[in-house]
Amino acid sequence: MVDIREDLIQQRLTKIERLEELGIETYPAHFHRTHSTAQAALTFLDWETQVQPGVEPPRVTVAGRISARRGMGRTTFMDLRDGTGRIQVQFRQDLLGERYALLREFDLGDFLGVSGPLFRTSTGEVTVQAADYTLLCKALRPPPEKWHGLVDVEARYRQRYLDLMANEEVRRTFILRSRIVAAIRQFMTGRGFLEVETPILQPHAGGALARPFTTHYNALDQDFYLRIATELHLKRLLVGGLDKVYEIGRIFRNEGFSTKHNPEYTSMESYEAYADYNDVMAMTEELVAYVAEAALGTQTITYRGHAITLAPPWRRISLREAIHKETGIDFEAYPDADSLRRAMEAEGMQPDPHAGRGKLVDDLLSAYVEPKLIQPTFLLDYPVELSPLAKRHPEHPGLVERFEGFIGGFEIANAFTELNDPRDQRARFVEQVRLREAGDEEAELPDEDFLTAVEYGMPPAGGLGVGIDRLVMIVSDQPSIREVILFPQLRRKE
Repeated sequence: MVDIREDLIQQRLTKIERLEELGIETYPAHFHRTHSTAQAALTFLDWETQVQPGVEPPRVTVAGRISARRGMGRTTFMDLRDGTGRIQVQFRQDLLGERYALLREFDLGDFLGVSGPLFRTSTGEVTVQAADYTLLCKALRPPPEKWHGLVDVEARYRQRYLDLMANEEVRRTFILRSRIVAAIRQFMTGRGFLEVETPILQPHAGGALARPFTTHYNALDQDFYLRIATELHLKRLLVGGLDKVYEIGRIFRNEGFSTKHNPEYTSMESYEAYADYNDVMAMTEELVAYVAEAALGTQTITYRGHAITLAPPWRRISLREAIHKETGIDFEAYPDADSLRRAMEAEGMQPDPHAGRGKLVDDLLSAYVEPKLIQPTFLLDYPVELSPLAKRHPEHPGLVERFEGFIGGFEIANAFTELNDPRDQRARFVEQVRLREAGDEEAELPDEDFLTAVEYGMPPAGGLGVGIDRLVMIVSDQPSIREVILFPQLRRKE
């Protein structure tokens, strides 16, 4: 049986040989375009609004991938697509002479540069009339026929370049993502924050409750970790005197996949001296509203069929009240894991028999509260066991001043008033070590250098972490985190 793909590749290789025999470069090194396809169309529209007798239409040089072609006798139309859009090109035999015949050597997927005047066809489409053309790249493989050639979801992620080539919506999503990240930078810079960079390879994986990836540093002959958060290094900068810092960067957590989780993702973390979690809460709702306005031109969005208003103020409710409302369990009435586990079992739940009290509270939140938080909501004041880096609540010593922000049924932000008492911080780390020894692989790893830094004195501060991938999901109305990450992790193909 003939392999159709290999046959098509061979046909294209034969065309390359014919073109090169004629002295035509099939992969030239240089080409200068004067306009993108979008700029070319706008240039013609501007000319139309102020056309004067005797003034010729503008001439342009555009370039792009051939995405469609239509033959009409001695005239051929092709669509060229670049990163800004698409424009039609008309090739006429009477204008191109012998070079018109070479068009048969061009295929969908090839890149072409075209120069000529702009005009509007009888159907009203802005078009370049080709006076000259240059082959820029001969594609050996044909592009997917829209979705007929790319229906496997895993193939879309594994060959994202084909997904982008075939699907206009996918391109729009990632252009929107870029705008969202740019808007975050504009917002943070406008509030006086300094963007910084901290190490990805770290001797201690701290700053979050998560299992890290490990790697070996050959030059030092020492195991290192890919960072699970930027927190501890950013707080060192507060110690050093930088009062407002933030970082947008990749985070790595050796955990499972879901529609909301990818082991490698992007976060924005910020730390502001002399602020607390109330200040950060106000900044967070302003940030999200600003980003939506900048990216979409509105603060009202639709996510999975729900109309959501992002404008401040957002709803605020304590974690204790939210869990009690949905489950009937008041976790404050159960001071240890065993009593809380029995209360959960009495409600017909099946709690993890090895989980600590903090993890059990988090399970109640994830299973019974989080999915119902569609409109923007802040949950406040978490158990100290869940937050080893947050400052204790002055009125409730078993809780910390922490909030999480939720939209569309999942968390997009996490923040707290930062713990700056080195004695309490050391005691929290000791407790985390105990939890790890008891089998909790996500317990916080102690970082002695960070403790030393805090002992030099860290100002009171408010910290924030925003999951950029999840924020993009909300703003672009995507159901899965893999739809907003260009190259999500996948199992290696054998």
